[in-house]
Amino acid sequence: MDPLELLYEPAGLPAFDLPQELAALYPGTLGLPDECLYVNFVETLDGVVALPDVPRSNRIVADESEADLFVMALLRACADAVIVGSHTLLASPKNRWTAEAAYPAAAGQLTRLRRSLGLEGDPEVVVLSRTRQLESEALGDRLAVKRSVADAIAGLQARGARRILCEGGPTLFGSLLVDGVVDELFVTLSPVVAGRGLSLVEGVELLPGRRIGGTLNGVRRHASHLFLRYALGR
Repeated sequence: MDPLELLYEPAGLPAFDLPQELAALYPGTLGLPDECLYVNFVETLDGVVALPDVPRSNRIVADESEADLFVMALLRACADAVIVGSHTLLASPKNRWTAEAAYPAAAGQLTRLRRSLGLEGDPEVVVLSRTRQLESEALGDRLAVKRSVADAIAGLQARGARRILCEGGPTLFGSLLVDGVVDELFVTLSPVVAGRGLSLVEGVELLPGRRIGGTLNGVRRHASHLFLRYALGR
């Protein structure tokens, strides 16, 4: 994969010491506060993040971008825990929410990054569901199910999870926004138009009654994909 191109990044952001190979592919800095909840999505030019009932929907939305998988892997490598909604789990029941699963070509370097951050093993995975039960075969051994967003976040923090990554879906993201717990949003803008599907935020109404704004903290480019980073206001 060719390196991403850094187009904009303000000074003063947290910076981890990336292994040399990862730093070469991701120019600029990558770092997160000691305690934060950050979200990662890929969306089309018309703001669609998922195509319901379409297999491999996320890869279609991403236009099969290798760079998107690489950035996903970097963000997973920094996480103590990953949270996903039940629909995200059921859409990809065999998915493993680890850095190495997203980008196997850099597995060794991603493991080095986790160890440098004091993280051993894979991130804890928590599935948030509005229903009382999920099919057991979809859960696997490492997934805990929580029904309350606030309870899930508080429980993870109580167990020592400092950096928590959310990988969707859009309904869960909406709930997190309403609860005011999202610190940062990483979004890949994919150069395709969907014409249908779920938008970045579903299930809640914000504007005009409630403004949640972002401060641009990074822009990178890989071919025709843009990688945007925002700090979100409360």
